[in-house]
Amino acid sequence: MSTAHPSPTTTLNGGPSGLGADSAPARTGKVTLGRVLNSEWIKFRSLRSTYLTLLIAVAAMIGIALLACWAAANRWNHLPMAERAAFDAAGRSIDGYVFAQLAIGVLGVLVITGEYSTGMIRATLSAVPKRLPVLWAKMAVFGGVTLVLASIASLLSFFVGQSMLASQHIQTTLSAPGVPRVVFGTAIYLTLVGLFGVAMGAVTRSTPGGIASVFGMLFVLPLILHALPSSWVDNIGPYLPSNAGQALTVLHAEPHQLAPWTGAGLFAGYVAVTVVIAAVLLKRRDA
Repeated sequence: MSTAHPSPTTTLNGGPSGLGADSAPARTGKVTLGRVLNSEWIKFRSLRSTYLTLLIAVAAMIGIALLACWAAANRWNHLPMAERAAFDAAGRSIDGYVFAQLAIGVLGVLVITGEYSTGMIRATLSAVPKRLPVLWAKMAVFGGVTLVLASIASLLSFFVGQSMLASQHIQTTLSAPGVPRVVFGTAIYLTLVGLFGVAMGAVTRSTPGGIASVFGMLFVLPLILHALPSSWVDNIGPYLPSNAGQALTVLHAEPHQLAPWTGAGLFAGYVAVTVVIAAVLLKRRDA
């Protein structure tokens, strides 16, 4: 009569158990921020939508720089003297960031709401029980990628735009006073927009809700404000999130605008408050 042999079982770490004393012990891994970062990086670069959305953002910046600066050079001889005197060659070449922030804000929301929509967030939070490292890792990965790509896109937009303006000899250089702050400040602003999207996605846990929140804060509020008396626009407008952050992208601020780094600091404060709210809710709510 044959006897049945018990089949080996598998441990939580993937190694066999019950195979005798000579078998290698199962390896256990500790959850570290580095490993969580690596996991989030793999997830981030594995999505086709990531590449498509970032490509749209970069293409929008460069394409609009080309078009806007070509149009400015083409109309230059017909512009009034007042418009010529106020012309900002650096700012005109990075005008495309207004459209790029749409793509980056949406992608920021999707970075976290995509996992909620598929239910994969439960597996992620089970693997990282403390939860907050997941949020920090998502923001670090997305923020780092956005800062690098936005910096490259801003530089390319600047040089493409200046090449168009050179036909009328109205171009500027990267070493001109204030120009580096405008170019790289645009990249900082776009990065903050992306982080704001991630935080809003964590707060709402819904792709439509997160996108609506980002669009509402960055685009709808300024439009609503313009329907109010002009005194409200001058007194409240500079302190709205998008207006404050965009002060970093302007070479010469208007009288009612915040100083560039003051505005950037205020926008960063809005982002920080949203991140804190997202962290608290992530700890308290069920997956």
